[in-house]
Amino acid sequence: MSAAQTQNDREKCWGCLESLGLSQRELVLAEALQMEYDALARHRQDKGPANTLPPDTKSSPAKSEPSLPRRVPSPPCNNLQQGVSGSDPMLNHVQPGVSNFSRSSGESHGFSKEPRYILDEWESDFEGTSQLLSKGLPSLDEPPPPVPPRNPIPQNDPFIVHQSSVPRDVNLFTPEVDQPKLSFGDTLNYDNLNDSLSKLNGDWLSPNTSRRVNGDKSGKAVARSNTLPPQIPPRTYFTAQKSTRNQRRVSVDPVSLGSRPNGFGYELFQVSEERDEEVAAFCHILDFLLLPLVFLLSTQTLVSFEYIQQCLKFDWDIRLILTKRSSVNMELGRTTEDDDTLSTMNHSILLQERPIKQTVTSMVVENAFIFFLFQYFFSLNVFCHLQVELPLHVERLVQSVKACCTSLAAVETPDITAALNQLPACPCRLQPKVQKDVSVLAKRENRVAIVEKLTAAILDLVELYCSTFNANFHTMPQSSRSTAPIQEAGMVTNVLSFSVYAAHRIPITWAASYENFFLSCSLTHGGVELCAPQHTSKQSVSKYLFHLVVWDQRVCFPIQINQLPRESQLTVTLYATPLPPPGGAEEKSKQKRSIEALGWVTMPLFSFRHVLTCGRKLLGLWPSTPGSGNARSSMPNFSQPDSVILQVDFPTSSFEVRFSTPAPAEFSPQYEFSRLDQLSQRQLHDVLHKKSLFWLTPEDRRLLWEKRYFCHVEASRLPLVLASAPSWEWACLPDIYALLRQWGCMNHLDTLGLLNATFPDQECRRTAVQWMDSISDPELLDFLPQLVQALKYECYLDSHLVRFLLRRAIGDMRIAHYLFWLLKDALQDSQFSVRYQYLLAALLCCSGRGLREEFDRQCWLVNILAKIAQRVRDASPSSRQAILREGLEEVKQFFSINSSCRLPLNPGLFIKGINIQSCSYFNSNAVPLKLSFQNQDPLGDNVNVIFKSGDDLRQDMLTLQIIRIMNKIWIQEGLDMRMVIFRCFSTGRGRGMVEMIPNAETLRKIQVEHGVTGSFKDRPLADWLQKHNPTEDEYEKAVENFIYSCAGCCVATYILGICDRHNDNIMLKTSGHMFHIDFGKFLGHAQMFGNIKRDRAPFVFTSDMAYVINGGDKPSSRFHDFVDLCCEAYNLIRKHAHLFLNLLGLMLSSGIPELSDVDDLKYVYDALRPHESEADATMHFTRLIESSLGSVATKLNFFIHNLAQMKFASSEERPVLTFAPRVYTLKSDGVIRSLFVCRHIKTYTPSKGYSYVVKVEREGQQGSTLVQRTFEEFHELHCKLQLIFPSSKLPSFPSRFVIGRSRGEALADRRKEELNGYVWHLIHAAQEVAQCDLIYTFFHPLPRDERAGSVGTVVNALHNKPAGMLHFLICLRHTHIHFL
Repeated sequence: MSAAQTQNDREKCWGCLESLGLSQRELVLAEALQMEYDALARHRQDKGPANTLPPDTKSSPAKSEPSLPRRVPSPPCNNLQQGVSGSDPMLNHVQPGVSNFSRSSGESHGFSKEPRYILDEWESDFEGTSQLLSKGLPSLDEPPPPVPPRNPIPQNDPFIVHQSSVPRDVNLFTPEVDQPKLSFGDTLNYDNLNDSLSKLNGDWLSPNTSRRVNGDKSGKAVARSNTLPPQIPPRTYFTAQKSTRNQRRVSVDPVSLGSRPNGFGYELFQVSEERDEEVAAFCHILDFLLLPLVFLLSTQTLVSFEYIQQCLKFDWDIRLILTKRSSVNMELGRTTEDDDTLSTMNHSILLQERPIKQTVTSMVVENAFIFFLFQYFFSLNVFCHLQVELPLHVERLVQSVKACCTSLAAVETPDITAALNQLPACPCRLQPKVQKDVSVLAKRENRVAIVEKLTAAILDLVELYCSTFNANFHTMPQSSRSTAPIQEAGMVTNVLSFSVYAAHRIPITWAASYENFFLSCSLTHGGVELCAPQHTSKQSVSKYLFHLVVWDQRVCFPIQINQLPRESQLTVTLYATPLPPPGGAEEKSKQKRSIEALGWVTMPLFSFRHVLTCGRKLLGLWPSTPGSGNARSSMPNFSQPDSVILQVDFPTSSFEVRFSTPAPAEFSPQYEFSRLDQLSQRQLHDVLHKKSLFWLTPEDRRLLWEKRYFCHVEASRLPLVLASAPSWEWACLPDIYALLRQWGCMNHLDTLGLLNATFPDQECRRTAVQWMDSISDPELLDFLPQLVQALKYECYLDSHLVRFLLRRAIGDMRIAHYLFWLLKDALQDSQFSVRYQYLLAALLCCSGRGLREEFDRQCWLVNILAKIAQRVRDASPSSRQAILREGLEEVKQFFSINSSCRLPLNPGLFIKGINIQSCSYFNSNAVPLKLSFQNQDPLGDNVNVIFKSGDDLRQDMLTLQIIRIMNKIWIQEGLDMRMVIFRCFSTGRGRGMVEMIPNAETLRKIQVEHGVTGSFKDRPLADWLQKHNPTEDEYEKAVENFIYSCAGCCVATYILGICDRHNDNIMLKTSGHMFHIDFGKFLGHAQMFGNIKRDRAPFVFTSDMAYVINGGDKPSSRFHDFVDLCCEAYNLIRKHAHLFLNLLGLMLSSGIPELSDVDDLKYVYDALRPHESEADATMHFTRLIESSLGSVATKLNFFIHNLAQMKFASSEERPVLTFAPRVYTLKSDGVIRSLFVCRHIKTYTPSKGYSYVVKVEREGQQGSTLVQRTFEEFHELHCKLQLIFPSSKLPSFPSRFVIGRSRGEALADRRKEELNGYVWHLIHAAQEVAQCDLIYTFFHPLPRDERAGSVGTVVNALHNKPAGMLHFLICLRHTHIHFL
């Protein structure tokens, strides 16, 4: 390595240390100490070369400690409690010239079985150092402590996966990179490792250090290892046998990341030790989920499939293909190889999208601590034995302590503060409580006593840090887990209390902006406070080594431990008062300062093992920000490197306080509802029909619980009854569980109410999941987003809901697909990201290799599209099309690498390429992309989707989900509302995909065909439908579709309070189906125009819609049918009011801005009017129809939007044709010499009608080209030309209106002649008109023109299939089935 490269590495190292907040002076001092330390090490090596063993003799027992008797190896799970459970193999490398602590003689596989220790050996502890510095100067005859290598890079370590130095995108998955495994028989020998650890601890016990025998921890060795709980055997250390039935297939073993700076391993995520144990226990359940799959035949009827429903709705031919079972694509299922392959949770976590800053910070901090710990021991060594320049040594010692604390989360414990107070003041620490009598330090024994206390305090901090964070170093593990006696929580009458010491890492901005800091502590269960909150005293910011607020106060709650529910949570909130602005005393007194919440943290009082928490805890505070949702994470905030850390101390005892689940009570009667008196029946009936527990009054709850044995008749009301329970403490649970056990099995849709935040009890949630197990996979897909959100309300990582989702995902690829993307989107929630990371990793572990690779491809494609959308949006309007074409070349390259890919929008959409010429973008604020993918199925059409980047699609996704469920309820009740349900899916915050509906147009474009005031006219919609449905039967069918779909839209948009309903957010298909798009405003959050509410009508129902229904200006019987249809659909949804309230209630924690509290949910509750009868609800909705029809505000809103869009369109350079993917010019295509309409042909797609074949001849080209254009496309060309040129320069266009019913071939012949005259005058018009881009784009050949001469039937397409497969085309038309 060159000197320049070495200098560069050193600068990078110090750059990392500067990022920790250390000053330049501290860094220079540390470097000077390191140089002095290196000099001592080199002198020892030069003076004693015989002490350095050759590489081949390092393991010789001659130079090592006397070896202990070797024991017979036992399974790792039995030895883990005796030693380190997962040592970092990178620490086993030893460089030449560095002494190696005694190594086991049993090394045989090219790697060491012992870790390297931070403190390998200090000769007889301080006994040796006293002789070393007997005369005030360091003796060079004695060897100094060993120095850690600057850059120990292992060369041939079997545990290291050597990868490319170029980091791969963290969003992509690399399933081919597996953790290396030991070959058969290479089980690690833990006995030698345990013996070495015991020997090391024995070497540290010297005759003169009996204080350590008495329990003092100062000076103990710190092992570099990755700890795992004793009961969780690491999978990597198992013998890799073929059979895995009795072995663990999933573990939390860390994966090796190849060579890293300084050679120290690191974990990706920082979690508490208790949480780490919880994660490890969670891995055990994955083994029970990885069972062989059994594929069952579907028992559903044909009409229940969504594809069949779509065909019936739009009058499509139903196409079913008979194929061989062997040809069914099974590449995404688990295979036998997947079952035999071992998996690691950490490997799956590594492949997830995660904050890079967090990972790098964890590595830097831990490496810095190891470096600073050596500096500290050197400084205290000099401080103890040198009396000259004592202030300088004191300052160096304090600096080294501060550096160690900085690397340990910048926490200064009270023991460290007390030990430093015995030192005199120094520039880096000026406090009034310091040792002022410097003569006390003249005695060596006083200095040694201070050092002992300081060392013990630092090592206690190390132990606290390791128990809080998932660090790669830890204090020496105890030989076994302490087995304390168990005390039942229901028998402990002590009150709950704990001590609050301080808040660490206070930002300097808080110290300059706030005063009177205090804590508010509250106990909650299911969001309900168990007692009055307790507050600490008000304190100011203090400056010790760091800025912190010290309370050192005991908090005592007026509640006994036996009164605490098992899922009780402690919430601590930090408050402060803003400092007054500078000014006079009178101004300060006049200003009223409000208290502000700065941060909070929530933690469960009982662990996942149901043991009451005890001991010292570090809790990272989450910042108090508005709109963070109603769910609060029970994990501390350690994902943000600058989070404030609260230090609390819970009482410890000699026994464990455990909360055992009591058995249900034996007596739980069930009484008939009729046995109640009339008054009680009426009161209870009114309460039970509130449908939701959010609006239960205290009187309602008292009545429900008192009459709970009379409520069994309505099984769906169980959530209301359980929500009325007065307490969930241990003594009350038998009655609650007895009620739960004897209650009738609830419908799987009603059980959603038991999964919200109100019911954290595990037994209650277990019963709910058990009842939900009867739900089918297609139904489960409808409620999957809510179930993913319900995971936030689980107290612990391992829950019955988690097991249910993973088990169903293993059995159905569609569930696994959507669960993957929902979990991936939920990773953006900072409070719950760690939990979702583990759940996503568990899903990947349960999935087969094929499915993981498919997810890899989908993530890759989404990232490419997101980058393209960002570049297109940032570009100028004139260059967007070119940038889009350039970016789509990258998509084309993606498909050259990956032959096919499924879309996240729908796993059934299998694509193999992209049609670049058919892609474009929309001129809206977010500039979404219009993409056309090539279908893998040769019989399928191209897949057209909209990709949005910059818009949050979660609200649109939720709205469409609710409308889809409404539509299914109507269909199940025998009422088909002809709703157009399109897919919308969020693939991450601010990006997602939307399905495009073909043959549809916005109401604005339909209305402006009658001029800018078309929104005030009644005929636009009817004329447009008549144009696309020329025959009487087709038009009547379109009107029928319009009536049903319009009624469904009115009901759905009213219940959900969908606002911002201008005429660009409502679309109409040529088949008459109306549907809404763009749900950016809902639940009554109306779009405002200044102080005016733009959406003033209950829903959009205008006179032009009524004109289509009535068939004219006068009311007809069809309008009465429309009103009856609306009222019937409305009442059907009202019967399932509790379902929709539960679905929306579970999404309160999703972070959707307009669904954040119960007030937003109250809008839907009021719209459904669950307390009214069907007759009253019918009258109510009838009045709503009248109000909407008579509203002038809706038409005025449409008109204003038309004007705004005209202004927006005029700001563009040129209008474009809707059917042309790009613009063509005279320069690109050549001068058009002549145009001639040859003939007309009858077409059936995209709609029935006639197309006109135009012969185009150009100068300089041999022959001619033929293009097909419809009469409507000619009319669009003329309208776009009118926007550019005055009418005087344009030829007259043939009339679009037809008298009578002459709409057959005679009309087509007449129009052919008229269009011939039009195109002749057009090409011979003024040069600026004849050579404009619109005309050349219009007559440029499109892909459909190239296919015009080779259009074949479906039967011809089937002939191109490979031999050996039999295909049938089954067409269902009305009541006849046709086989082709």
